[in-house]
Amino acid sequence: MCPYLVNDGLGPSIEDSTGVLSNGSGSWYLTNQFILEVIFHNRMKNYSCLTNDSSLASAIYIPYYAGLDLSRFLWGYGATVRDQSGFELLKLLVEKPEWKRMWGRDHFMVAGRISWDFRRKTDEESDWGSKLRFLPESDNMSMLAIESSSWNNDYAIPYPTCFHPLNQNGLSEWQEKLRRQKRDYLFSFAGAPRSDLNASLRGRIFEECQGSNNLCKLLECSYGEKGAITCNNPVNVMTVFENSVFCLQPPGDSYTRRSTFDAILAGCIPVFFHPGTAYAQYKWHLPDDFMRYSVFIPLEHVEEWRAGVVNQTLLQIPAEKVVAMREQVIRLIPRVIYADSRSESGPGFEDAFDLAVKGILERIERVRKDVREGKDPAIGFAEGDDFKYTFSKYVDKSKILNEDPPVSSVD
Repeated sequence: MCPYLVNDGLGPSIEDSTGVLSNGSGSWYLTNQFILEVIFHNRMKNYSCLTNDSSLASAIYIPYYAGLDLSRFLWGYGATVRDQSGFELLKLLVEKPEWKRMWGRDHFMVAGRISWDFRRKTDEESDWGSKLRFLPESDNMSMLAIESSSWNNDYAIPYPTCFHPLNQNGLSEWQEKLRRQKRDYLFSFAGAPRSDLNASLRGRIFEECQGSNNLCKLLECSYGEKGAITCNNPVNVMTVFENSVFCLQPPGDSYTRRSTFDAILAGCIPVFFHPGTAYAQYKWHLPDDFMRYSVFIPLEHVEEWRAGVVNQTLLQIPAEKVVAMREQVIRLIPRVIYADSRSESGPGFEDAFDLAVKGILERIERVRKDVREGKDPAIGFAEGDDFKYTFSKYVDKSKILNEDPPVSSVD
């Protein structure tokens, strides 16, 4: 990870001789998708509302790099080693006077890995991850991560993309470029095949794309050196997505993918197959009326796949609606990117960091209000939501939203 720590965690700057990243020059970096903790911390250092008096603080941010710490021990180490830093962190926190104000319910941390990596349920050596989020003290805190779990004190915030403008001008120039962009492909997919390709949703997408008579562009990110170079280079990914009207976003190794945010960044309308990929995740950053900026093809089981379903669904969408949806996507860009923290005057627009801080402060204030009213703040704070990823509520909602005419702006 060391090469990615330069430029306040944005990574090395990118040289683009192709012009794919033009109108955003100076704003593009080779950003690692798991580096969010460093980016967030550096933005927080320049946050305008920091205070040295903890008695005045609305919230306590813990600058612990949970994901980077855990990543060192995920492979080849026992459960005890993976858990050690978490125990040490919590021991430190509970001894601080700030902890006793709300017993940790005004504390939050950020993770550059998915929340599930910190919710190991057993102490079996073969089980994945750490049990940081199941420790009693941690249960009182909130975690902001690139993918949330089904517990109420885990919140999803966007993966870092490779675009980090210093100011509004850099953002606006990029958005205008996308509005003029000619798109040659109806849809595209960037991703790696899986060992069970023939029995997976991803396998069906590969088949449909390869048989689509040039309607689809496939960027295959095979494992290994060649695949890593191909799909880790944002020039290659943006080349495909900028030339596509729709970008397919099936679940990856977990529910979510950074590719979702790469697609939005390219002005490419995302197509989702599972509510856990975006709709049930990024509540602070993506609009509730998800049919304005995306297409939902619900497929809970691969057996439900029908040959040609993507082609048929996308070709039925009227051209004027496609234009309106693309505009929605382009307007979403500032909400899902992390601006360059090195701007002295700030970026001049509300970005993913700002929305995340606003969201967690509102959450903590609701808990504080419950305390003032004599309610038990523990009720509902860290409970599990077994229905978070239920298909039916999003299928029903998509039908209702589809009945409404498209709107021209994002609230």
